[in-house]
Amino acid sequence: MIRILLADDHAIVREGIKRMFQLTADVTVVHEASNGGELLELLRTAEVDLILLDMSMPGVSGANLITRIVANFPAIPVLVLSMHNEPQIARRALNAGAAGYLTKDSEPEQLLTAIRRIAQGKRYIDPELAEQMVFASSHDKGSLQHEQLSEREFEIMLLLAKGISLNEIAEQLAISSKTVSTHKMRLMKKLSLNSNADLVRYAIAHQLIA
Repeated sequence: MIRILLADDHAIVREGIKRMFQLTADVTVVHEASNGGELLELLRTAEVDLILLDMSMPGVSGANLITRIVANFPAIPVLVLSMHNEPQIARRALNAGAAGYLTKDSEPEQLLTAIRRIAQGKRYIDPELAEQMVFASSHDKGSLQHEQLSEREFEIMLLLAKGISLNEIAEQLAISSKTVSTHKMRLMKKLSLNSNADLVRYAIAHQLIA
């Protein structure tokens, strides 16, 4: 039996995934977390075979959270199940140490295949996304400005580009509005942008948002 620690801040998503696993004989959710801090606390005592992780949760999340998991619990592989289907976000997750990456619009059978492969010590990336990553990599050549951003700055950039306000971002990430403003100021300077409209155009041009 593959024991899953399911980390997602949306209760409805967690319930849906658990019900899907009830139809399988070899996969089960034994623990749940709704934020990064709760996940890290559970990992201290939980006996699990795999972490099924959402990239965007309150508090520590994304590549920062993956890095901490890999550093402190290297024997437990991480499979990211995210709403983000942008190649560069997937690349950040994999570079941080994730063993696999799928989007939430993947078919249930694909998710089960990924879980079983990763539980065997292998890796799994959605084939279509992997192809996009290859072509994106061949064009990027490491020269993109947003590659200079820290993981937190990159995370806030995506949220800003989607029209989320500073206060909403602060609440979602469990940090102060002042901290969000500081990160915004730094990322705008690194990207040489002057306005939110510039930020949205940049994100769309680089396929960071749809």
